[in-house]
Amino acid sequence: MAHTKTAQSTATFLQSYQTILYSRPLHPELFTIQDHKEIRFGPYQFEAWIMQGRHHCRFEISGACACELVTESSTGLPDTGVVESILCAGEREFEHRFARSDLNYMTSVQTEQLSSNLYLSTFEELDEFAREEDSLVSRWDDEMGPCASILNIQRYAKEIHVQSYHLIAREGLVLRTQSLFEHL
Repeated sequence: MAHTKTAQSTATFLQSYQTILYSRPLHPELFTIQDHKEIRFGPYQFEAWIMQGRHHCRFEISGACACELVTESSTGLPDTGVVESILCAGEREFEHRFARSDLNYMTSVQTEQLSSNLYLSTFEELDEFAREEDSLVSRWDDEMGPCASILNIQRYAKEIHVQSYHLIAREGLVLRTQSLFEHL
């Protein structure tokens, strides 16, 4: 019985990961936040949250707001303010210029399912990268081994670059996103 449940959750887990772009802030009480980072630079504010298997990034400038949420579940999330929701399976790119503002958002998403040896090697490499870069990290174990969600943030004068990695051992899943929040 447990084997059937694992097979079902594996298929559902990979296929359910999505990137949701909101035009409004989300409330922290909706999430179990494990670490966060705030940046205020010139005219913009940026906040990032890391959670087990999820992340959230909010960029605000001159009254305009872009919130990126990468999650495996949309249960309990608000519908208001959703600009776009894209499934993460495979490779995807998306760009959105917010009307009547100087705010632009771009993201690139890629998923891979790796053999257990290749997954562990990738996990170790990305875990070392996270430590070297002082990234936001959530680490946990599932029934197959070590898992992590990693958020690496780079601040520039007019933009924020965010790289995320969500590693799920039971599926050998590596979900990578590269997002850009910029004011033009």
